[in-house]
Amino acid sequence: MKTSKPTRSARQMRPVRFTLPYLPAQQVTTAGSFNDWDPNGLPLFDGSGSRWEIEVPLPAGTYEYRFIVDGRWITDPNNPTTRPNPFGELNSVASVSAPSLKKAQS
Repeated sequence: MKTSKPTRSARQMRPVRFTLPYLPAQQVTTAGSFNDWDPNGLPLFDGSGSRWEIEVPLPAGTYEYRFIVDGRWITDPNNPTTRPNPFGELNSVASVSAPSLKKAQS
């Protein structure tokens, strides 16, 4: 499971929103190659009562991730791009493009 090694410059970070349709749950988090698969590192919030979400700044690269809903790992149902993982399940895949450079207009 190889993913690209992103650079860490703050100028190159892009906000990536992870969303999961509302599920009655006590805790929803996301873990992936961007946080060393830490299941407690990035909790999603249910601000609207209609979905769980979090915005994560990430450098350009390709990342694999999964949601953890009350301790149960699930694939992102909104993302059809997946890769098999060593546990016989699927990881979701997110690609983050590099920010475009805007030229000054004269």
